[in-house]
Amino acid sequence: MAKKDEMSFLEHLEELRWHIVRAVVSVFVFAIAAFVFSRHLFEYVLLAPKNPDFFTNRTLCQLAERLNTSHLCINSGGLELQNIKIAGQFTADIMVSIYAGLVIAFPYIIWEFWRFIKPALYDNERRHATGSVIAISAMFFTGALFGYFVIVPLMIHFLAGWQVSSEIVSVIDLESYLRGITFIPFATGIIFELPILMIFLTKVGIITPAFLIQYRRHAIIVLMILASIITPPDVISLILVSTPLILLYELSIFLTKRIK
Repeated sequence: MAKKDEMSFLEHLEELRWHIVRAVVSVFVFAIAAFVFSRHLFEYVLLAPKNPDFFTNRTLCQLAERLNTSHLCINSGGLELQNIKIAGQFTADIMVSIYAGLVIAFPYIIWEFWRFIKPALYDNERRHATGSVIAISAMFFTGALFGYFVIVPLMIHFLAGWQVSSEIVSVIDLESYLRGITFIPFATGIIFELPILMIFLTKVGIITPAFLIQYRRHAIIVLMILASIITPPDVISLILVSTPLILLYELSIFLTKRIK
């Protein structure tokens, strides 16, 4: 195969197409595996955050007991879900399997795109980018775990417990529950890529540490707004989510200084 700098535009597109095909195939392979073990996936992963014995719920309730307060204890009563569509559970199974395939295959997808762009880089750029696939994957899974163990239980507790009237009983639909459970970890995983993005923009000369420091206050406001969007509208949730985001921004400043 010709080197990338000797390839035509159509040859580049053809090679990119095969990288995308392999990435998509990996998603479907892992999705099939997730579908086979879907019962365990539902019982031990997706439905766990609503139960009192979930790690976060149990830890906060123990802390609330020590502090002699009930405000920190969340999801102590559990939550019942219902399905109102004849194909609802089957559709949910398919959706969750595809989502699980996408999450599990994320490192491989990043690696495929890295293989596509790697031949076009200079030797010094390749050295600087060594370990980037591992770093991107690690930050993504760290963010996803943060969203799953911190934001999701808080979201369930706040939204499921909100009442406009005691005469209205909340009956949670399975589809709406799964939509929130799957979206938040993926969104926080993407948000945790902030330092990687800042490093890339610094290396290509778009931003500098001085720029990040100058607009630190503006960035904190934006991050607080972002945290308020992806979390329930209460102070505790806002602090728990915005603090790591601000720390990620400070980490970005530190790393860009090291690069310079």
